[in-house]
Amino acid sequence: MPSLRRVLFTLSLLLLVVWFFPPLTGWTRRYEFVQAIEWSVFGFWVPVLFVSGAPWRVDAPSARWWRSRRRVSQRRALGAAAAFIAVSLFWRLTPVVNALTQHPALAVVEALSLGAAGIVLFMDLVESPPFRPGISRPYRIGVSAAVMWSSWVFAYLEAMSHTSWYRAFRHVAGRSLSVSADQQLSAGSVWFITGTVFVPIIFWNLVYWLQSEEDPDAELYQLVRQERDRGFFGYRPD
Repeated sequence: MPSLRRVLFTLSLLLLVVWFFPPLTGWTRRYEFVQAIEWSVFGFWVPVLFVSGAPWRVDAPSARWWRSRRRVSQRRALGAAAAFIAVSLFWRLTPVVNALTQHPALAVVEALSLGAAGIVLFMDLVESPPFRPGISRPYRIGVSAAVMWSSWVFAYLEAMSHTSWYRAFRHVAGRSLSVSADQQLSAGSVWFITGTVFVPIIFWNLVYWLQSEEDPDAELYQLVRQERDRGFFGYRPD
């Protein structure tokens, strides 16, 4: 497992760095769907791979602090999800995407903001020893689905638009992708990348949750302990 974590961590850094070099830097200014892939990689693949493989110190004080804050973990997770949705949708707004095509240096700010928001979010969704998600599995499923659907809905609205939302991308008939094709590829890329991140998280937690809920022995042991603690078994003198 340590070797797998190193691979995931290294892959997250490679995916981040590769977008700042040609030919990807040029393609992001020419094609809407490449810009969408860049946004998806910065916001989803890089953070989840980073969190899954980060070489945290086992005795890190931050890990102890994280565990000590489990009482507020639900509010923290909901706040992280809301912040991530706000940051991610901000970078898909029309003026912002148009500015990215004209000022490539803004991609650094995009990567840092999306990466930071994504890391905080995924810390409560995936295992990253010694850090552990502080919310229950049903909460992880709900938060994952909400974040995924927010991206899917936005991409769907963009794909169904009769005109391009982003005027900075020029579509010349017969020489480049059509507006419709570019928009559909953009939506498909977002759906695919977010799906590869959140669908495994949702099903993994769903399977473990159902297994724990459907274990009759565990439920019986828990019932016996509860009844014993309440004094229903045996005689207790006054």
